[in-house]
Amino acid sequence: MADTLTVNLGERSYSLHFGVDLTAQVRRQVDLLVAAGRRVAVLTDANLSRAQAGALSAMFGAAPVLVVEPGEPAKSLTGLGRVLDFLAESKLDRGGVLFAVGGGVIGDLGGFAAAAWLRGIDFYQVPTTLLAMVDSSVGGKTGINLAAGKNLVGAFHQPRGVFLATGCLQTLPAREFAAGMAEVIKYGLLGDLELLERLERETVTPASGDLPAIIRRCCALKARIVEADERETAKEGGRALLNLGHTFAHAIEKVAGYGDYLHGEAVAIGLAAAARLSQKLGYIDDRAVARVDAVVAAHLLPTRLRSPLGLGELQAAMGRDKKVRAGGLRFVVLRRLGDAATQEGIPPGLVEACWRELGAS
Repeated sequence: MADTLTVNLGERSYSLHFGVDLTAQVRRQVDLLVAAGRRVAVLTDANLSRAQAGALSAMFGAAPVLVVEPGEPAKSLTGLGRVLDFLAESKLDRGGVLFAVGGGVIGDLGGFAAAAWLRGIDFYQVPTTLLAMVDSSVGGKTGINLAAGKNLVGAFHQPRGVFLATGCLQTLPAREFAAGMAEVIKYGLLGDLELLERLERETVTPASGDLPAIIRRCCALKARIVEADERETAKEGGRALLNLGHTFAHAIEKVAGYGDYLHGEAVAIGLAAAARLSQKLGYIDDRAVARVDAVVAAHLLPTRLRSPLGLGELQAAMGRDKKVRAGGLRFVVLRRLGDAATQEGIPPGLVEACWRELGAS
């Protein structure tokens, strides 16, 4: 029987279902929807369609499936239009339901399409990557990228349920698994020192016996943060804490070109940058910065840019970040390891110094 965790948001509450193989549970949900007269459609990517054709068939039967190319380029206005056309062709009415099966790109794209189609239909998340399981499938943030920046167009649209089948991580490519670990490390840094210390003691791999417990722990932390600040409106702290390292990361993705760095790889460098910024602000010492670098590197993630990116371009990209308020950036900084806070009014020179230390030119 699957373990469950509830995200408590009143009438928008939903359950996260955890297990090794949730094929039967997903199929049961599909059958219930169809029996109630609701049309079901599926969004996935080409990699998953090839590797898990049997599982997709077992879960969704003859339901229409749209297969898109994998990677960040799919999260575009063109990609969104393709999904909306698919929902129209599949004749989904307001009772229709979309299942987003894949990594964070599929969840973000599918969720935003569900939010927009007929002004909002239900959708379910079936994350198949570590990053999607611990982060993007929970909390209802959906969206696409523009040339101007990452996730600048989107909506808050909570799923009706999330199915996290950890067994599929056994076949996840090593680079994708490592990318997901960046978000796990983030949770340890921002609010769970015990988790961080666990990650420091031993590198987590797909074979780690406590991997399912680590995933659930991250989801529980995110659920509590989302419950307290669903739409990221808190003046300080709140859901914005989940952006630790992400202001730097989104700039890297934009300037390098979407897809050059996996999102988690950019986040890893962003965590290293956030640690350095926190040190320059006087919150943490050099030893703490070294601990952040060490745990990131131990999980096969970068702590510096692979090749130089233009400092001016990076700074400009940060200036278009969706976390800008009244023309100023709000950063997430580490008051100490395991304790994060939001802060505005940081001198640009400190941010530039962080970029230079990480290889910007």
